[in-house]
Amino acid sequence: MDKVIINSYEEFEQLVGKRIGASEYLEIDQERINLFADATLDHQWIHVDPERAKVESPFKSTIVHGYLTLSLLPYMWNQIIEVNNLKMMINYGMDKMKFGQAVLPGQRVRLVTDLHSLVNLRGVAKAEIKFAIEIENQAKKAIEGIATFVYHFN
Repeated sequence: MDKVIINSYEEFEQLVGKRIGASEYLEIDQERINLFADATLDHQWIHVDPERAKVESPFKSTIVHGYLTLSLLPYMWNQIIEVNNLKMMINYGMDKMKFGQAVLPGQRVRLVTDLHSLVNLRGVAKAEIKFAIEIENQAKKAIEGIATFVYHFN
């Protein structure tokens, strides 16, 4: 899959309202879930206790932390697009974000993106990216929303 290469605001602007691209699928395993639990101090049993989850969880399995799935967005975004000639890029915020379906250990997810809007704020590009994190072979999305990034071009 080829990355979209952006070298200027004008090139970025041509993508408004269009699909930017999709990342590769990434498997999320129980080890990554456990490491995320350690990093965030969120050791709720539904994420880290496979034996209890087999019995008590409606999924009959542990589930991936929703915020772990969301935290993979920058990694997957960098597979889709390369923005050059930047002083810096800032994660600005999230809008209309919702968790649609739990991801189970061993499932694979990918990011699919469209450029929702682009605004020139005195030389700074504010990009609103409509995104979905899809679960392979599942109709319902794991997460959907709008991620806003601010790009400071040289």
